[in-house]
Amino acid sequence: MSISLILVPLAVATVAAAQAASAERDGSGRVVCQVRTRMRDETLLATALRDTNAVVAAGADGITADWAGVRAVFQRGADGIWAAHVAGEVDEARAVEIVRSVDVAYGRQVQGAVLERLRAQAPAAGLRLESEQVTEDASVRLVFAVEERTA
Repeated sequence: MSISLILVPLAVATVAAAQAASAERDGSGRVVCQVRTRMRDETLLATALRDTNAVVAAGADGITADWAGVRAVFQRGADGIWAAHVAGEVDEARAVEIVRSVDVAYGRQVQGAVLERLRAQAPAAGLRLESEQVTEDASVRLVFAVEERTA
């Protein structure tokens, strides 16, 4: 007997991201956009930001990511989910685009972490990894054989 698992990369719905964005001006007249995310894990978020070529700094108040002309400050809300405050050479559409690219990178980090856990925990669950395939859309298919246990 075998079990197949397919892990599909996470994606952000454009409409949801656009609805979760708002734009204001700061004291200097710069546009500051806030975009809500679905991200929860600080380590995976920091790694995802680095994957998008951001210069990342983590502090007590949140995580700061800098790209050419744009700064995003990620702060955790009461619900544990990070929100991005994006400022600099940016408008609302660009802020959503930046957070969407971070979200895609975050999804890859989550997928990698889940794969690592599955590979590590399978033997204890009586499963042996027989094959692993990455598809064109970056989905990963794992096929596990169920090991017979002696009584």
